[in-house]
Amino acid sequence: MKTMLKSLLAAAMVVGFTAAASAAGLISIIVNDPANPYWLTEGNVAKAEAEKLGYTANVAAHKGDTNTESNLIDTAITNKSVAIILDPANADGSVGAVKKAIAANIPVFLVNAEINQEGLAKGQLVSNNAQGAALGAQQWVQAVGEKGKYVELLGAPSDNNAATRSNGYATVLSQYPDLEKVASQVANWDRTQGHDKMQSMLQANPDIIAVISGNDEMALGAVAALKEAGKLAGIKVGGFDGSPDAVAAIKSGELQYTVLQPVAIFSAKAVQQADSFIKTGATGAATEKQLFDCLLITKDNVDKYTAPFVLSE
Repeated sequence: MKTMLKSLLAAAMVVGFTAAASAAGLISIIVNDPANPYWLTEGNVAKAEAEKLGYTANVAAHKGDTNTESNLIDTAITNKSVAIILDPANADGSVGAVKKAIAANIPVFLVNAEINQEGLAKGQLVSNNAQGAALGAQQWVQAVGEKGKYVELLGAPSDNNAATRSNGYATVLSQYPDLEKVASQVANWDRTQGHDKMQSMLQANPDIIAVISGNDEMALGAVAALKEAGKLAGIKVGGFDGSPDAVAAIKSGELQYTVLQPVAIFSAKAVQQADSFIKTGATGAATEKQLFDCLLITKDNVDKYTAPFVLSE
């Protein structure tokens, strides 16, 4: 038992997830990968909100690995966390980790991504991905036109958001029969993979006119590949997230738009609901699953982007 605890604590320290104490207790925050500015903001906002409410907070990253996620949940339990804020690694694979925390009487609040089982987490707070995808696809058609060949970059299949966004795009784009999707590739939300998959699809389909992407990192990878090939001027690219780099690309004319996910809003809200549950036994929310509408950022309103993942009215 001592050996197991030592190994768990050692693993936790590698990702900066060490125990601490405060009068209100520890809230453990587990995100995907802070190398992505979206997930970095998610962790930073949740931590700041928890500390504002009087808790100690630590942020750790599973980087999409369910084994790491499970170990981090074990560490949160060992550290006697009063709540866990979790961006799940896998819609199915994270169910066991959530159950483990619940068995230890620690309430779990999911942010950004869902798991495929209700009634475990006290709240699942996510962007309205279907609404955001429809918003993005409509803007994409305005930029691209109603005729031509295009390709799509897809997020991680283990994340329900990837399929939801792709299906949302298809619902809109299927209304334009002269728009033909000639290829799609999974790039796992990653910029480098987006770059490499874009190179491959471009070589096979040199006559495409546009790229639609499941997130900004993949879109920016595609932009880089198109620039290298000297093709960016004739190929339109759209993103999803509202990252600072995507906003900069919109300002420079390299990206047509991005769909802003209100990660700063629902990350703070998850901590507020955790605080409410700790103090009263109720979250204050009407439902477990809660959707937060996305916003569109284009060259027309990009100057209203005031901070990471915040668009002023």
